[in-house]
Amino acid sequence: MKKDEHKRLRIDNTKKFYNVVFIDLGELAIFTARVIRQFVSPPYEHRELIRQAYVIGNKSVAMVALTGLIMGLVLTMQTQPTLVQFGVQSLIPGMVAVSMFREVGPVVTGLICAGKISSGIGAEIGAMKVTEQIDAMEVSGTKPLSFVVATRVLATTVMVPLLVFFSDAFSLIGSYLGVNLFESMSFELFMKNAFDMLGFMDVIPATIKSVVFGFFIGLIGAYKGYQAGLGTESVGQAANSAVVNASLSIFIIDLVAVLITNLLTGN
Repeated sequence: MKKDEHKRLRIDNTKKFYNVVFIDLGELAIFTARVIRQFVSPPYEHRELIRQAYVIGNKSVAMVALTGLIMGLVLTMQTQPTLVQFGVQSLIPGMVAVSMFREVGPVVTGLICAGKISSGIGAEIGAMKVTEQIDAMEVSGTKPLSFVVATRVLATTVMVPLLVFFSDAFSLIGSYLGVNLFESMSFELFMKNAFDMLGFMDVIPATIKSVVFGFFIGLIGAYKGYQAGLGTESVGQAANSAVVNASLSIFIIDLVAVLITNLLTGN
């Protein structure tokens, strides 16, 4: 009897889990459609969009640049001894450039933005929901989805790819510093070797992927904040849930993007 009860409890818990997951995905899909509709529906909140883009970029650029610098330095220092053994140390700039532009830069920057930006959006909108500012906007005739949500989602969609480029650029600087710890190489030669190995399929798919990262980082943060309850603890829960879900979405999107790129290139 105990075995049957444990089995029934396990089945019930599994059903509840899948119900919660699918309901949450359905509500997110509806929320996404409503937000996208605000992109093309007046009023257009240009000032708020520019302000949000500035805040997001200004708060994140230092951390992203420092992370890119360290990643480029670490990649160079890790691979240099091995490449020197084979006498192909001249490939280091290209290796770092391809690694950062194609995969490491977008994913690492996306995770940083998920932790910093998505949680901030979730907490901010959650606090507005708790203090009934969202309801006050609706009563006063202001569209909260347009003013609060759509502007933040658009801002992250635009700024995350720019932050990725900052990370890639500083990773090359870090790699240049790493190379010159062991031998002397001019900056011009380093950059030439780096960009000679970069191709169309290294930059364009990664840029498109970064745009999608930015969209979902902003969207999930706004969704979790918008779904926050009335208690003050729900603000922290919204921020925490935004980080977890945005980070998970980055890995899923990255996997799908790699599969599509491989199919298109025939690899």
